Amino acid sequence: MDFFHYREGTLWAEEVDVASIAAEVGTPAYLYSQATFEHHLDQIQDAYKELETIVCFSVKACGNTNILRFLARRGSGFDIVSGGELYRALQAGADPARIVYAGVGKTDEEILAALQAGIGYFNVESEQELENLIRLAQQNPPASQTKPRAALRVNPDIEYGAHAFLTTGKKETKFGVDIERAVAVFDRYAENGAVDLGAVHVHLGTGGKTIDPYIEAVKTTVALIDRLREKGHTISALDLGGGYGADYETDTAPSAREYAGGIVPLLKAKDLTLILEPGKSICANAGILLTRVLYTKQGGSKKFVIVDAGMNDLIRPSLYDAFHFIWPVAPGAASVPPRRSKDLKTEGSEVVDVVGPICEGADFLAKDRAMPPVERGDLLAVFTTGAYGSTMSSNYNGRCRAPEVLVERDRFRVIRRRETYEDLIALEK
Repeated sequence: MDFFHYREGTLWAEEVDVASIAAEVGTPAYLYSQATFEHHLDQIQDAYKELETIVCFSVKACGNTNILRFLARRGSGFDIVSGGELYRALQAGADPARIVYAGVGKTDEEILAALQAGIGYFNVESEQELENLIRLAQQNPPASQTKPRAALRVNPDIEYGAHAFLTTGKKETKFGVDIERAVAVFDRYAENGAVDLGAVHVHLGTGGKTIDPYIEAVKTTVALIDRLREKGHTISALDLGGGYGADYETDTAPSAREYAGGIVPLLKAKDLTLILEPGKSICANAGILLTRVLYTKQGGSKKFVIVDAGMNDLIRPSLYDAFHFIWPVAPGAASVPPRRSKDLKTEGSEVVDVVGPICEGADFLAKDRAMPPVERGDLLAVFTTGAYGSTMSSNYNGRCRAPEVLVERDRFRVIRRRETYEDLIALEK
């Protein structure tokens, strides 16, 4: 669900005509709907209200500080994976106690910065990392006399059904500790005196389309927590990570209430603080990428639509073979899409490859996609790009990264300006 809609044959973002934004800021450009962010966050917070729950938005999915700021005001905590993301979250006014820090390769400098900030939890991904956190906490005790808290990330070895690059809860990944080793880790390190090891963290991956893997993960992890408690360990929190699905195609992902319907009953009697780390389920549908047609051409039996956005702007199709619905901003009333799906065809549509200007054969946004006929100068919208769109963009081929624009009801503002050629070389002087 989002607040992008067609009105009399043209696309609007909330109460703003999308074409008017492109005319002012140019293309390519990322365009966000604040109402969509807020709606999805509200839905998650409401779905889990029966439990003591901290919702920590995943900064890596969409890290603009202007967006983090209004999410923080709405009660969101934040999931971070680097010192840079910690800095972003703090600059946006985040409550440090509602920040959780994941990632397999935290440097000493990053850990020290997080210790100084007083973050809520370190999600520890290996025994050596835990040993290092304990060492640094002993050498740099917090002024508040409150021990830093840690959650051990365990791999429940559950099949997630997503792209191999997006699956992180199996044993054969770089993330976390095999669940069979978790008890031994708690036995060895729980009484270390410097870090409160009192939580368990699980993250299956991203892009899920069913609640079943989460239910299995909760059951497996609760059994581990019960065993740890039987051995005398105090476990106060369960971090279920993120990865909840988003509607890249209309009505294909479970809702927050459907996820909660399967998860909450399993945790009601367990006296645990629940931590969630949603990313794309909050922000994916909140963004579109605007791009303009540069040329069309025929190559053998294939027609190409060449646009001014490339894989440096949106790498997900090239990297993950990810689907993003693409449609003209002004197709006319007869060609307004009734839904967003891979197989959608309207009368008069033609099958094309939508490709960018990058000098790589992998530079495409869509292949063999049915769309209404377009011409040079037409404006296209690439939907569901609010997650891992701008945050994964780059300057490859000497390209300036696209601006980010935020719509709030009937007005919009640029929240990150378009880079200039001078920006490309500024750090080389």
